[in-house]
Amino acid sequence: MNRKVLLIEPNYKNKYPPIGLMKLATYYRMVGDDVRFYKGDMRMLAVDLICEDLISHLSVVFPDVFWKDYYPTLSKFIKLGKYAILENDDIFSDELVLEVVKEYRNKYKKKEYFTKPRFDKVGITTLFTFYWDITIKTINFAKQLCKNETDVMVGGIMSSILPDEVYEATGIHPFVGLLNHPGDIDPGNELIIDELPLDYSILEEIDYIYPANNAYFAYMTRGCVNKCSFCAVPKLEPQYCDYIELKKRIEHTNKRFGARKDLLLLDNNVLASKCYDQIIDEIKDCGFGVGAMYTPPNEYEITINNLRDSYNDRAYIRKAIRIYKEIIDKLKDDAERTELYMRLEQAHCLNYYSASKENILGLDEYVRPLYEKTHKPTKRKRIVDFNQGIDSRLITKANMDKLAEVNIYPLRIAFDHWELKDVYEQSVRTAVGSGIKNLSNYLLYNFEDKPEELYYRLRMNVDLCDELGANIYSFPMKYHPINDKEFFMNRDFIGKHWNRKFIRAVQAVLNSTKGKIGRGTEFFEEAFGRDIDEFMKILWMPETFIIYRRIYDADLRARMAHRYTTVTKHDCDLTTEWWLKFSALPEEKLLKAKAIIALNKFKEGDYECNDEEINTVLNYYKITRDDAETN
Repeated sequence: MNRKVLLIEPNYKNKYPPIGLMKLATYYRMVGDDVRFYKGDMRMLAVDLICEDLISHLSVVFPDVFWKDYYPTLSKFIKLGKYAILENDDIFSDELVLEVVKEYRNKYKKKEYFTKPRFDKVGITTLFTFYWDITIKTINFAKQLCKNETDVMVGGIMSSILPDEVYEATGIHPFVGLLNHPGDIDPGNELIIDELPLDYSILEEIDYIYPANNAYFAYMTRGCVNKCSFCAVPKLEPQYCDYIELKKRIEHTNKRFGARKDLLLLDNNVLASKCYDQIIDEIKDCGFGVGAMYTPPNEYEITINNLRDSYNDRAYIRKAIRIYKEIIDKLKDDAERTELYMRLEQAHCLNYYSASKENILGLDEYVRPLYEKTHKPTKRKRIVDFNQGIDSRLITKANMDKLAEVNIYPLRIAFDHWELKDVYEQSVRTAVGSGIKNLSNYLLYNFEDKPEELYYRLRMNVDLCDELGANIYSFPMKYHPINDKEFFMNRDFIGKHWNRKFIRAVQAVLNSTKGKIGRGTEFFEEAFGRDIDEFMKILWMPETFIIYRRIYDADLRARMAHRYTTVTKHDCDLTTEWWLKFSALPEEKLLKAKAIIALNKFKEGDYECNDEEINTVLNYYKITRDDAETN
């Protein structure tokens, strides 16, 4: 077909790469199309497109100059239009050259990339609903890069949950759910996109590095047998599928992209599968049994082979340049380092924008021994992670014994509400009894739960760690509605038992614990309190006092004297002072003060209160972080 295809992930931060786009990239390459992946500022994509055209034009009109070396200068000028940018290069003093450069700057100003779009297909993925603004802006920009708006594809989580709202905001009808039927994109094509292996090469095309970047990403089941009211899975994956083959996809990945260290499975409820034992056996067969180790592949060999196969030249030219820079950094011999640098410079291979596949392949004989000299792979432990967690209600001794046959780390067990406490506790005990001692869970809060129930769940995990000798990391996760028009595009929802101040207090504590709570009673009690009364006190506490507990809380400093071994000139006891005045308020005044505090707005004009006693308490909430650091 030889279509030009652009795949885009909006420029939000996320831990995992866009699996849907990676499958689409595989599909389009299989049918012979030219695929390009982009994540970043969409205006810079427009600059890149114009600059690429400009360099092609200049290379034809002025063939004696290697124009790719001027890419940084040209792209900066196209973006900003400031002639001072060109002054440092004599080449731009030539009036004929300058006229061409100005012409392409005008193409950018006039947005010719919209009036003369170059892509036959544009695909945009979507993630969480609170990324609404950046996602909608990306879609509305990207759709203008496509020759025909009907060939713009939008899919993923947000667009599947809110398809009508996405259409209203963009004019694009998104795909809902999975591309799991033949001909979903091209009528008559029998390939099922959702079953295709991932194209990991597209991750080499961008500067963004995903935190989880050395793993196989896969599903071995789809959907979930539960229909939890707070969950989007029933809409995203309405049909439960008991088994999806893994081994062939891993073999494909190993052959084309090299082995990955870890296996990250995104199944929503693997324990519900009738094929559970088969799934675990296949995971073992793929190299993830207990004690499995990983030896990094030869990334240079993979890069050269893919360039020879013309498999995503754009990606592997970039990767080759990264490898060259690694070699230069690792070479200890100055003469060797200088020689390599000079050869790369002569071949225009110091930067991805000037390098060519031909020159990279031409350097292979010289570079290969240097790579082997500087890259000595060491073995590392492999892990398996059912990242979406498993259902505590389905845990048995048998399925935990089976799971213990692979390098599971961590075991994620959902603990979404306090009513599950007995089932959850038993599931943890069962897992630990099977030898699985590293666990993790998300604790949903701000839904229908009460604040004290979050404390009880956290406390249970800490106590279980001490009793069982296990490591349980808890990650409190604030609930956000996914289909409420008032809240789906922001994070403003407040549950019926919560208020804005409580939410901020929990977030302030979590900022200090880096979002997680692990083993250690003393650490937990320092962060969340020794009992429920102390926890509620922290929720009502001024935010600055929470963040700078060691400065403002003399009682805490005394309790933790064995750890707080330094004293600052700012140390005081304003926490006790605030608490005495807060708790001494008569009931009627306390209720009024709490109503104001609950809104968590304390600047001038944010509230009205003429009661001097209440205002004395409210003044503590006006102490800022800057105050804590200066006096």
